[in-house]
Amino acid sequence: MSSMFGKPRAGGERPPQSPLAECNVAILGCRGAGKSALTVKFLTKRFISEYDPNLEDTYASEELVDQQPVLLKVMDTADQDGPGNCERYLHWASAFLVVYSIDDRKSFEGCQHYLEVLALHVRGCQRRCPVLLLGNKLDMEQYRQVPTAEGMSLASRFGCLFYEVSACQDFARVQHVFYEAVREVRHQAEQSLPVRPLFITEERPCPPVATPVTLPTRHGLASCTFNTLSTVNYKEIPSVAQAKLVTVKSSRAQSKRKAPTLTLLKGFKIF
Repeated sequence: MSSMFGKPRAGGERPPQSPLAECNVAILGCRGAGKSALTVKFLTKRFISEYDPNLEDTYASEELVDQQPVLLKVMDTADQDGPGNCERYLHWASAFLVVYSIDDRKSFEGCQHYLEVLALHVRGCQRRCPVLLLGNKLDMEQYRQVPTAEGMSLASRFGCLFYEVSACQDFARVQHVFYEAVREVRHQAEQSLPVRPLFITEERPCPPVATPVTLPTRHGLASCTFNTLSTVNYKEIPSVAQAKLVTVKSSRAQSKRKAPTLTLLKGFKIF
């Protein structure tokens, strides 16, 4: 079964020299919620109605998410009575899909236990793992027991994304959920990268060595003294530098000769 699901998809091949990023997704939920059906739908675009509920396995598929290749590994868990022996996937997965069936309130209540376990896990390891709450079996709308608003409320309480899908009908929506898990993992990885300090250069005078040069006074303008030598000083930006536009107008005497207006940019040069 694993070998069938583990084949790379067409069009997602990569050069052999380029490493492929990995994303591990664990699918959690009570028995009968449709975890295996979602897994098979995503990997094969097919729907299965009968499968062994006690079977737990991990499958791999090469995907192209936002034009970036990724090796997506999916663990289809098979917990018997809720989140008991959950260490096997807590430290393995980089994202979690918590699934319930919209026509089974008991499975929805079981999702709350999984979300609580995941919340405790995140606090303990101090590593943020994306969690997506998934209401499955949208094709059973006429037998719905869990309103959409309740699913959204539960997801909001635990700070996770929320979707309703049908493993029986809509492949595109199922694929979108798995791809969203990959995007969330990438987003968390980008946020955890160390920020490199940005340095700027600022021209400063060198008083002991510099030879002052005085410009003569012309047309009533005050004389200015410049230092011929300066040093380049590097320093870290404490905050975002904002340049200011300063307009210097000529005197009234100059304005009669229609002297041009001088516009200066006052700020730092960023390299």
